[in-house]
Amino acid sequence: MKNILDLAKNKRENTRKIEEDVIYRWSPRSMSGEPIPESALLDLFDAARYSPSAFNAQPQRYYYSERGTESFKTILSFLSPFNQVWCANASFLIILVSKKTFEHNGKFDRTHSFDTGASWEAFAVEGIRRNLVVHGMSGFDYSKAEAFLKLGDDYNVECMIAVGIPTEAATKEEITMRKPIKEIAIKLQ
Repeated sequence: MKNILDLAKNKRENTRKIEEDVIYRWSPRSMSGEPIPESALLDLFDAARYSPSAFNAQPQRYYYSERGTESFKTILSFLSPFNQVWCANASFLIILVSKKTFEHNGKFDRTHSFDTGASWEAFAVEGIRRNLVVHGMSGFDYSKAEAFLKLGDDYNVECMIAVGIPTEAATKEEITMRKPIKEIAIKLQ
């Protein structure tokens, strides 16, 4: 299988010479179902923990489950029917959660979701750099995920993530483009 970063190079232009792992990161769905060593997944978590966060609180919590386990089957059932089909071939399914309060003082952490999102980006970029499918999703039942994890009011479920080994079918998937800079960066006068 060709490196999935290379597939995006044929579609996206890097005119400003951005770090390639960032600009060519994308989220294919075609995974082989082959196992990935847990140590490889832990490397992605290591990248995630070095993301910036307010007061270095690191509010992100990655609850993960390996394919073939009961927890994987349970988490898979939380996904929308469309996502269940392709996520069945993931090596790992992850529920990403953020802690809403600071551990050092118990006060509300206004940026808990923002900081967890930064963590997710580091996780995703490291995964694509290692030629893994790393696909985040919002298409699942958040209430069921919260109940399954027995989370209290101090936590917020942010997304689910599928991680797996890409297949040749990824070469046929659509690589999405991005909005022009002028639509996302608004200069104030």
